[in-house]
Amino acid sequence: MATSDLCITFHGAARTVTGSMHHIRFRNRHYLLDCGLYQGRRSEARERNTTFPFRPKDVDVVILSHAHIDHCGNLPNLVKQGFAGPIYCTPATRDLIAVMLADSAKIQEEDAAFLNRKKPKDQAIQPLYNAIDVRNTLRRCQAIPYHQTFHPEHDLEVRFTDAGHILGSAITHLRFTANGTHHTVTFTGDLGRPGMPILRDPEPLPEADWVITESTYGGRLHEPPEKSIDALGVAVKRILSRGGKVLIPAFSLGRTQSLLYDLQGLIRQGAVPATSIFVDSPLALASTNVYAMHSDCFDDETMDLLEADADLISGNNVYYLQRAIDSMTLNERLDPCIIIAASGMCEAGRILHHLKHHVGDPKNGVLIVSYQAEHTLGWKLVKRWPVVRILDREIEPKAEVVPLPGLSSHADHQDLLNALLPIAGRAKGLFLVHGELRSAEALAEALKEQSIPHVHIPEPGFKIEV
Repeated sequence: MATSDLCITFHGAARTVTGSMHHIRFRNRHYLLDCGLYQGRRSEARERNTTFPFRPKDVDVVILSHAHIDHCGNLPNLVKQGFAGPIYCTPATRDLIAVMLADSAKIQEEDAAFLNRKKPKDQAIQPLYNAIDVRNTLRRCQAIPYHQTFHPEHDLEVRFTDAGHILGSAITHLRFTANGTHHTVTFTGDLGRPGMPILRDPEPLPEADWVITESTYGGRLHEPPEKSIDALGVAVKRILSRGGKVLIPAFSLGRTQSLLYDLQGLIRQGAVPATSIFVDSPLALASTNVYAMHSDCFDDETMDLLEADADLISGNNVYYLQRAIDSMTLNERLDPCIIIAASGMCEAGRILHHLKHHVGDPKNGVLIVSYQAEHTLGWKLVKRWPVVRILDREIEPKAEVVPLPGLSSHADHQDLLNALLPIAGRAKGLFLVHGELRSAEALAEALKEQSIPHVHIPEPGFKIEV
């Protein structure tokens, strides 16, 4: 094979955790691993998400790891700007992105309308994409089950295995062939944690010449799941007992479903008093419905429990709010309750309105159960900023803020090492992405201490040519 026939370029989630997007050129064909939205400061996010560092029409195939918006959220914009090829993903991911992207388009249009209220018409901001772009995107999706080898091109075979992160999440193994020579790439996407509820554990990583792995929690260890669930129960009970509301910013996909599973379990055990749980997210209801369609992704323990109790996630005390008026009415309630609402990093969505009304009251509590990227509102709450801006108001946060990182569905430092060490020594290159620099550096150092060579932390635009 001629030099530079294979080239991997890291465009997104390089030294950060958002906007996953990696470009592979093999000979004259172009492939994209993920196409996620970059999340962060509004002006920077707008620029990054609007402009691709390549021509979308030059991309031949997209391979999608899972349905979180920082991995799939810019697909409609890619299609809008000229991409005309297939998008491969697992069946559950295909069903999930239908609801995720429709919700994202609605948010794009609402945000543009909000920002345009005070702008002259000739300076109006256009949404990144709309519902028509989403429909055009979904037409390009081809669902491939786990463990089934498929061939997007005659010289490329691909296989998905279970990443255990969210429903349908996949580890992707690619095998390129030219003139009898094979070159392999393994992309972890986001790896899950062993022993977490609902989903199966992550499968072993396939060996490959080039390994692209997430590093979100490099250098940090999670508590055991059962200890984190106990801490969740203690925090909820404490806040409810003083008459407060429990606000939980949570991603509508994955985290909301696991939270409901944990909370219902705590209530059944008597560790948390029976109370109303409001899921203030139409997207969460749609995502939960997709979970119900794909029980084939559940672990054995969950399947056994489902046979005994069909309400592991739902139940008589769980209320899914669809209408905006119901969401607003919820802020007028005086009795203690639990409110779960998106977004997980408190950057958009209905959680902002609940925080605006409740974060200034010390009897309330905010439970942070997801990774918080730097400069997001959730990150500022965890860092105890004395004043934060929520929508149109400057507010002094007085509510109790309880970080619960042990509930994360991401592999921690040791989980990543356990997954990587069996294959890393035989890889020609190991690339740490989807992690802040300090996290990637901590994981890189640990790998080097295990005599793993060729560990890289790529900057945006870094490329490796073979």
